[in-house]
Amino acid sequence: MPKIAFTAGRVTKFSCPPGKAQAFLWDSTSPGLGLRSTPSGRPAYIFQGRFQGQTLRLTIGSPDAWTIPQAQEKARELQRNIDEGRDPREVKAQATAADVAKRADDRRQALTAREAWNAYLLDRAPHWGERHRQDHVDKAVTSDDLNKRGKPLKPGPLAPLLALPLRDLDSATIDAWAAKESKARPTAARLSLRLLKAFLGWCADQTDYAGVLPSTNPAKSKKARESLGRPGVKSDALQREQLPAWFSAVRGLPNPTVSAYLQTLLLTGARPGEVLAMQWTDLDTKWKGLTIRDKVEGQRVIPLTPHVAALLAALPRRNEMVFSGERAELMARPHRFHEAACKAAGLDGLTLHGLRRSFKSLTEWLDVPAGVVAQIMGHRPSATAEKHYTVRPLDLLRVHHERIEAWILAQAGVSIDAAQSAKMGDTE
Repeated sequence: MPKIAFTAGRVTKFSCPPGKAQAFLWDSTSPGLGLRSTPSGRPAYIFQGRFQGQTLRLTIGSPDAWTIPQAQEKARELQRNIDEGRDPREVKAQATAADVAKRADDRRQALTAREAWNAYLLDRAPHWGERHRQDHVDKAVTSDDLNKRGKPLKPGPLAPLLALPLRDLDSATIDAWAAKESKARPTAARLSLRLLKAFLGWCADQTDYAGVLPSTNPAKSKKARESLGRPGVKSDALQREQLPAWFSAVRGLPNPTVSAYLQTLLLTGARPGEVLAMQWTDLDTKWKGLTIRDKVEGQRVIPLTPHVAALLAALPRRNEMVFSGERAELMARPHRFHEAACKAAGLDGLTLHGLRRSFKSLTEWLDVPAGVVAQIMGHRPSATAEKHYTVRPLDLLRVHHERIEAWILAQAGVSIDAAQSAKMGDTE
């Protein structure tokens, strides 16, 4: 094969003659360097040599991307591989694999915690309840997020951590974060630390984040837990003698939907989010049952007691939700209405969850079996016999639950509207 010294002009003018499938131009300066052209394709630098008695040919690249000196140096490199007994094809494959691995590692190292957090929510949110999912959203908001009025939100406790590269979420960083947050919002930070620990545990199981985080979950830090402290034992609950004032204030609220919501909370002992999530299809007016979406068991069915049935029957059916307001934000923050009612009743510090605590506390006056109360409230069974051997049908629960409701209303001086309660069965 004749060889010539490659020049820019010769390379630019080279083309495949008509009638040929391909044509080659070989460089006299660098052994094995050639220029290949086809009728339909653009010319490309190639290398051709012999390895272990066989001819091999490798493509180097287009003259548009490679200068002549660069192509010549690449050809010399490939020939050195052959001279050293290495197959240039294997060397290229190894280099490609190493380059791919390096680029992947570079991406992992540059990955922000926020990007991994968003992937975590996308993967896990279908397995969570709405309240749990919203906790993840609320604790991670930034000042770039806006509220319904278009104003910037206050950054959540996790916002500064999620702004960092994922690789920087080590124990020292989390400890410093916990020490700072403990001074401003320890309760929210304690929940955030639990969410962060679960998130980092998930990351450790993901191939995309392998090798970025320490082998031990950095959120499992004793120092961080000590900085945030232990939550205080909550004791807010209605006393028997406070029931008349509370019912009077709540029943006097200008919004009947909120009033019904608060009374339902107290009389069912359900969690605030469980009651707020109730849909009309959860009400079984034929068998007087109420399905609660339970964070422990998935769902539970409790009795639809007379006063609660009357409250719900009086509500307008605006959409599929039982407790819905004329404005979207009306039921978004029902605790504000409750605080106003408690202030009017002269009650301080009673939270929405305190109403659930009140239900349990008030049943002590009636000597109701603890397992009955736990089943109505959705608590896990606390004993082997309760867990494996006691099965209470809805009718048996109703005997106790209606007695509880009747006693609470009697102490509050509230009478059940039987006619309104009966309407619930007529709406189906």
